[in-house]
Amino acid sequence: MRFSASDIYSLFSPEKCERRVFLRSHHEPEAQPGEFDKLIVELGQRHERNHLLSFKHYVDLREGKLEDRAARTLEAIKEGAEVIYQGVFFAKLPNSSDEVIGIPDFILKEDNGYTIRDCKLARHADEKKHPEIVLQLQFYGWLFEQCLHARPHALEVYLGDQSIAQISYDGGTAAIGQIMEIRNLYSMSEEPYSPVGWSKCGGCGFRERCWGIAKNSSDVAIVYDLDQGTAKALRDEGVSSIDQLLDRFDVSSLSELKRPRGAKMVKVGTAADRILLQAEALNSGKERLISSLELPSARNLVMFDLEGLPPQFDELDKVYLWGTQVFGQRPGEYLPALAGFGEDGDREGWFDFLGNAEGIFANYGDIPFVHWHHYETTKVKAYIDRYGDRDGVAARVLNNCIDLLKITRQSLVLPVYSYSLKVIEGLAGFERTMEDFGGEWSIAQYIKAVETEDEALRQEIMDQILRYNEEDLKATWAVFQWLLQKV
Repeated sequence: MRFSASDIYSLFSPEKCERRVFLRSHHEPEAQPGEFDKLIVELGQRHERNHLLSFKHYVDLREGKLEDRAARTLEAIKEGAEVIYQGVFFAKLPNSSDEVIGIPDFILKEDNGYTIRDCKLARHADEKKHPEIVLQLQFYGWLFEQCLHARPHALEVYLGDQSIAQISYDGGTAAIGQIMEIRNLYSMSEEPYSPVGWSKCGGCGFRERCWGIAKNSSDVAIVYDLDQGTAKALRDEGVSSIDQLLDRFDVSSLSELKRPRGAKMVKVGTAADRILLQAEALNSGKERLISSLELPSARNLVMFDLEGLPPQFDELDKVYLWGTQVFGQRPGEYLPALAGFGEDGDREGWFDFLGNAEGIFANYGDIPFVHWHHYETTKVKAYIDRYGDRDGVAARVLNNCIDLLKITRQSLVLPVYSYSLKVIEGLAGFERTMEDFGGEWSIAQYIKAVETEDEALRQEIMDQILRYNEEDLKATWAVFQWLLQKV
């Protein structure tokens, strides 16, 4: 068999999952990458190309058979090439006939050796956030050492913010250990267990398959608040289904259960109560009110929702749409504030939002700004630091912000797998008019709008994004009204 750095990514991306490696090795059908996934790949390739252009001269080894490229890589190093692009290394796994292959983006000559550098969109390369990056570079370092009989001068990552991070070299111990784990997964005859998770499985092509199996078997992993480590610890205790969980554990005994967290074993603790309440709700299909709902009693309320780019897509962690609309006894029109497409567009979007908020306060007084989760308040604080707060408007927004998710979670246990707005709005009976929607969809569309030179197409795309954001506001209002019925 042949193994490569992509196998390490398969294990760890989007999150570590042994089952995904097994399924791919057995050629299980997988959903095709969506528009967002393709965008990530395209941006990664662009990031790499831009870095390549920073070198005046380089040996380009992209073309040809892998074996020929590997021979040419060693020849280029022997001849002292300054920059080698897309070189290839081959080696044998220890005590095995299996091959391993690595194709680092750059091999760079130093005074006393060669540095291996890879390009990544991520802005951090620490082991906790991106173990796959660290392991991949260490894997390349081990291959270099096997082929050249010398340690690499350094291992580096060219990050999405154009900074360079150093990766410590451990001799390849951790990376080869992971390759051996992957090798064992390939040779297994039965599918290994790996708990599903709402965010863990989000970007995986096997999501629908694995969640379907978990739902049909009533796997404990589908219980909201029950983390991956607890699911594994329960399975070690012979508890795999929700029925078994409720039969075997009460709050006291579950709180004492130890589950893995990193390199440690820690007790479930205070999370036990909510886990069991959530399990009971899923089992019965019924919601449960655990405390009174503390909803604002104002006659009018602002629904507040943002659309933003994560930092790897932009030099700023940028909000490109600030959406607000007043609902209640005296409803108002939809008020979007869009970041401009020019150099100062981010600032323009922020101050347009402050203008909209100032107008709302002038017309309605200290009206609550209702949002779902903490993204909105986090971004308002970040933009105050970035551009300032004209006349204290943003501070007033923050003072009036109401996190509807927090209120919901404090008072209700719902028979759901996730407390995302898209899930809860369904319980409230809200139906969207758009077939395609979601945060990742919005980001992909916005990147298209930024990059097109066709003004008509750009306007068409932005109209769709505005429509999606407006529906988010209507969904938040629908959930608020649904919650009001339970007060």
